[in-house]
Amino acid sequence: MTWQEISGGWVYLPRKKILGVIHFLGGAFVATAPQLSYRSFLEQIAQEGYAIIATPFLNTFNHFAIAREALSRFETILERLHRSNSLGRSYLPIYGIGHSMGCKLHLIIGSLFEVKRTGNILISFNNYPAKKAIPFGDKIQINPAFDVEFSPSPEETNQLVAENYLVSRNLLIRFRNDTIDQTISLNPVLQERFAKTTAYKTLPGNHLTPLGQEVKWQTGDVFTPFDALGQFLKQGISNDLFPLRREVLLWLNPIAFI
Repeated sequence: MTWQEISGGWVYLPRKKILGVIHFLGGAFVATAPQLSYRSFLEQIAQEGYAIIATPFLNTFNHFAIAREALSRFETILERLHRSNSLGRSYLPIYGIGHSMGCKLHLIIGSLFEVKRTGNILISFNNYPAKKAIPFGDKIQINPAFDVEFSPSPEETNQLVAENYLVSRNLLIRFRNDTIDQTISLNPVLQERFAKTTAYKTLPGNHLTPLGQEVKWQTGDVFTPFDALGQFLKQGISNDLFPLRREVLLWLNPIAFI
């Protein structure tokens, strides 16, 4: 199976029976081509029976508009897949998976729109203000009269989630070496709303772990130092991606791991 572009989004369908549908939203500066930047991670999830619908976006200051457009595009693609019978049956559970800014967009979607979500997986949540989120933004001298901020702002986002977020089942994932992760501040907000159905996991890796690409290294007849380096790199990348993949799949389908 290969990636298909449908209605401005990217779709990857598993070869086996489809167990559910995943709406994926990536990070701010890598979300324009999720089928490339998150290829290994998403394909590994798809191989276990999940249809992937990844909706790309360009980052602007209006995160409300981005969330609205991402949801609209996802629903259009989902409808087309159902019409073509590509998903195999009429009902399938729908999950959101977000990385970094993608988490914020899923939180906005789950707070403002009546969406049917069996649950959300929020990886490396990031909710920084504009000056800190934009590269070198804290070093650029901006005229206070023209100072700008994301809409919603970090404070407005937290309040919106605390008062309106309706997706009751959530998995929050942070990585041990992630210096810009803000999951620790999101966790109590969701625990306050859905204590019994919100899980929090800390895994090895860093903020870029979900973007890791699996290295396919084929050794020759003679094992060389270059082969040793290739195997080392492959093992290191797999060591970070494997725990992430396992936790996501365990949460999606616990029965499969019994």
